[in-house]
Amino acid sequence: MFNSPHSGSRYPASFLAASRLDPQRIRRSEDAFVDELFASALAHGAPLMRANFPRAFLDVNREPYELDPKMFAGRLPSYANIRSLRVAGGLGTIARIVAEHEEIYAGPLDVDEALQRIERIYKPYHATLRRWLARQHVTFGYAVLIDCHSMPSLIRGMDNRNRPDFVLGDRYGTSCGASLVDGAVEILRSLGYAVARNKPYAGGFITEHYGRPGKGLHALQVEINRGLYMNEETYERTDQFDRLARDLGLFVAELTTLGGNGLRAEPLAAE
Repeated sequence: MFNSPHSGSRYPASFLAASRLDPQRIRRSEDAFVDELFASALAHGAPLMRANFPRAFLDVNREPYELDPKMFAGRLPSYANIRSLRVAGGLGTIARIVAEHEEIYAGPLDVDEALQRIERIYKPYHATLRRWLARQHVTFGYAVLIDCHSMPSLIRGMDNRNRPDFVLGDRYGTSCGASLVDGAVEILRSLGYAVARNKPYAGGFITEHYGRPGKGLHALQVEINRGLYMNEETYERTDQFDRLARDLGLFVAELTTLGGNGLRAEPLAAE
């Protein structure tokens, strides 16, 4: 199963009105076109789930209640995680900033508004994701989730001269079987791409939460360098978009033929 949780581009008018950013700058956290790049998954019989809502509005690649109390008018529920590193960085379930550390909101956000986003969008999204993975697991004895993302081609303060084309994250070997990530690396490198593992992206909440290789549940995060396919200033596809989409079609085709070798639950874990 393929999932694109950050490619949504439908920005609610009320959200834009509450933002201090213009419609172009607020897209800096968006994984633009990633769902389109992986559309070939459907032709190979793999479900493809994608968010329509933008990451700046609600981030489903976080715990359900990673919330920054400084953002809100009103008291957060006692069960909110207000001390995570992601909250401290401004990128909780309801983000405070977009990339380049630009503040999203012109003023405090009502707590009830945040909780409604979680109840009406976050929870149904994850319920659907769990249902599809459970279906795959029951049918095949194992399930594989490829969580699809994109990354900026340049990051301020970093040496970007050798920034890879892809970063594959398996939470340092804890979220999926070695045969899956090894196979994914080999496929991408055979297509001519530079591939890194876990640095600087080891996988977010989705990879960590759903990856249980001992139970036959495997989650692998794929980050694509945006410079391969889009103009990061204008948010337009470049001439290389179609080539990358074709290559990802080959990647998906080969990845889905790896089979269940080493991916099914271990006997003790299944008991």
